Amino acid sequence: MGFYTQLKQRIIRRLIATMGSTYVYLDRKIVYSKDEIKNVLGLKIDDDLQIKSRYELCAKLEEAFELPNEAFWNLQSTQKIRFAAQMARNLKE
Repeated sequence: MGFYTQLKQRIIRRLIATMGSTYVYLDRKIVYSKDEIKNVLGLKIDDDLQIKSRYELCAKLEEAFELPNEAFWNLQSTQKIRFAAQMARNLKE
């Protein structure tokens, strides 16, 4: 990669990280309705998972898939979705 491409990528990554931090901050402030958390896309969510924070949910996934502490938490959103999509595919096979 050329210098300007590397610089552009660094700037993009920093912007995404900043936006991610902003999203996490705002997500802590939002109050979800019971309907929003008890059922997600037709999947009933267990009572204990309904009350967990975003961080605690990531820790649950790290535990379930034997990932290092905060490994899933520190992924960018698209990487989390990519990981989940691959794990879902692996579980179906």
